[in-house]
Amino acid sequence: MSTRWCVWCATALACLLMSVPAAAQSSLSGDRIAIKRAAGAIAIDGDLSDAGWQGAAKVDRWYEVNPGDNVEPKVRSVGYLTYDDRYLYAGFEFEDPAPSSLRAPFADRDNLGNGYNDYGGIIVDARNSGHTATFFVVTPRNIQYDAITDDGSGEDSSPDFFWASATKVTARGWTVELRVPFTSLRYRNVDPQTWGILLYRNYPRDRRYQFFSARIPRGSNCFICRSNPLTGLERLPGGGHLIAAPYISASEIARPRGEPGTPLVAGPVKPHAGLDVKYSPSADTVLDFTLNPDFSQIESDTAQITANERFALFVPEKRPFFLEGVDLLQTPIQAVYTRTILSPGWGGRISGKQAGTRYTLLVASDKGGGSVILPGPNGSDLATQDFKTTDVVARVRRDIGLSSVGVLFTDREGRGTGGAEAGSTADSYNRVAGPDFQWRPSGSDAITGQFLYSATRTPNRPDLTSDWTGQRLSGHAASIDWSHNTTHADWFGVYRDLADDFRADNGFVPQVDVRLVSAGGGWTVRPTGFLSRVRTFISVDRQAERTGALISREIVPGMGMDTRWNGFMQFRFIDDRVRAGEQLIGRRQFGYVLQFSPSRRITRVSVDGVSGEEIDFANSRPGRGTTINLSATLHPTEHLELNAVQNQRMLDVDTATGASGRLLTSRVTRLHSTYNFTARLFVRVITQWTATTRDPRLFIDTVSRKDSDFSGSALLAYKLNWQSVLFVGYGDNRELVGDRSLTPRDRQVFVKMSYAFQH
Repeated sequence: MSTRWCVWCATALACLLMSVPAAAQSSLSGDRIAIKRAAGAIAIDGDLSDAGWQGAAKVDRWYEVNPGDNVEPKVRSVGYLTYDDRYLYAGFEFEDPAPSSLRAPFADRDNLGNGYNDYGGIIVDARNSGHTATFFVVTPRNIQYDAITDDGSGEDSSPDFFWASATKVTARGWTVELRVPFTSLRYRNVDPQTWGILLYRNYPRDRRYQFFSARIPRGSNCFICRSNPLTGLERLPGGGHLIAAPYISASEIARPRGEPGTPLVAGPVKPHAGLDVKYSPSADTVLDFTLNPDFSQIESDTAQITANERFALFVPEKRPFFLEGVDLLQTPIQAVYTRTILSPGWGGRISGKQAGTRYTLLVASDKGGGSVILPGPNGSDLATQDFKTTDVVARVRRDIGLSSVGVLFTDREGRGTGGAEAGSTADSYNRVAGPDFQWRPSGSDAITGQFLYSATRTPNRPDLTSDWTGQRLSGHAASIDWSHNTTHADWFGVYRDLADDFRADNGFVPQVDVRLVSAGGGWTVRPTGFLSRVRTFISVDRQAERTGALISREIVPGMGMDTRWNGFMQFRFIDDRVRAGEQLIGRRQFGYVLQFSPSRRITRVSVDGVSGEEIDFANSRPGRGTTINLSATLHPTEHLELNAVQNQRMLDVDTATGASGRLLTSRVTRLHSTYNFTARLFVRVITQWTATTRDPRLFIDTVSRKDSDFSGSALLAYKLNWQSVLFVGYGDNRELVGDRSLTPRDRQVFVKMSYAFQH
């Protein structure tokens, strides 16, 4: 790492930390809640008659914020808050006129049915930031959901925490007890403490009703800023918590003996072992270390159609090591995308907050084997990374009231990539740094910006891609966004400028050499009857190369509606022009979304898609096409969940020689079945089939007539908690070879066991 980069980053950080005052408590927050220590012991069993609940802070004033506008809720809810030397406790009495109507099937952790199930709990801003908080909610079946939510980057359910809960369904509704260890929260080392908290209940019936302990005005551009101040917390633990989670696993993979289609031969059983360690030396500082981590994906990634796509597709991060303070890594330009670190042999991380400034520093050694995005103005490619890298991500953010400023630095240093120069510390590198900010001048406005500069030396590996010749690149990326929300009117504006030679190899930036301008607005009314909200809108978007050459322009008017049966409908008209090859091609399409949750058994049905004029990007010509995505979630019983997905894309074209017909049809069919014996024990079976059929006569280049593959998996899982688990699984992958039937590609059997020791 060069000295000039270190000096630049150190100077930027010093200026940031010295020039900005500490964060102030939000002036938009709700009524104060004064908490007291528990009067006695509390057993987490769903029964609120324990002595410890006597004298607990009682919260019986709630507000319906959706669909009503901070009105009296349809049903009564009462919350209780208390604490002791180790835990924060929350209890709830949720009344229901018809407990048999509760929507609460058995499910895996973090599965709340997209808001279609009953649940309730707390949202805790332990740093009193007014920006970021942690969800702890449960369903009547005691299915836990936890997440990080940030007013700037939204909600992320990937992180998991240690906490306990219990529920009971009664003749009058249901009750909840939550116990959250202080070690699962990050708070300042001060005494006494002031936190932010929201008590929350989700009540889906003919519509999705949402109740909170504080008013949340319509048109507000922040959520956590509305939290109730929680006072009275004293003498909380100051740190010293240790979690060590070793794992052992073994797998056996069978592959074809020779050419595809020959009999499978099982390889040797491969044992694996590793360790994850988390230590909190103080209440707001966390050290993470991992050795030979198991980052395998137990569940296949979300089904996505890849045919006729210009840019790489984004897949969310799910691996625990990367998820401490995950909201801190979310910036307008996604320069951090931790899935680019595919196979780390080891990793270390420190995260915390000092003097009003949050920070994280992550270092990992990646053994390679993944892909690197090769961005462009009108499309992106992927290159295989078969060499080792050392990856660094450093991030700080300082809160200033409801606003914030920050700095990001990332570095990827490659080894064994060829062409090292005399005096060079690495064969290749990609270094990115720059500041960002979010300014909230009012409760209705938010302005967000970021500037990044990158310096790159590509690997000297033309055997992997012609773009990697060991050349040096440098460039900038800039972004500014403004959004405004009121009760009826909303609008936004976005400007982005990314230089041709900007690279973010540790991030997800598939498009460069582009200037983007986007704007739009809408008007919302709230009628009564079948429709409860109607928003008419229009958006415009223009993308051009930095030389001025147009890449695309788009105008989209439309209308979105909330309906009965927890429904949502949207209809829009799309008028755009997009560059394909060397020409601009216009298209006009009709787009739609229909989604409903009509009953406890038919939890969700949805259809969305576009139809009309289309573009054949592979051959740079106009066409006609339809994309339709169908999905449904069914609960035949309280224990069985069925998820079905059918996605299909069809594209017709006319050629220069007068031929016409169906260029391609691409399908993804997926069935996800889970039988939950209890909240901890389940069996899951996933089958997924993808297929693309083509007419080679209509292609300019030579293509195969058909591509197809099948993947199937079965998993038996027992989860004592999110890090103490037992998995036994089986996987079967097949692919089409020539015009024959699907032939086995590999077959796998695996077992994994891990346990979290806490001290």
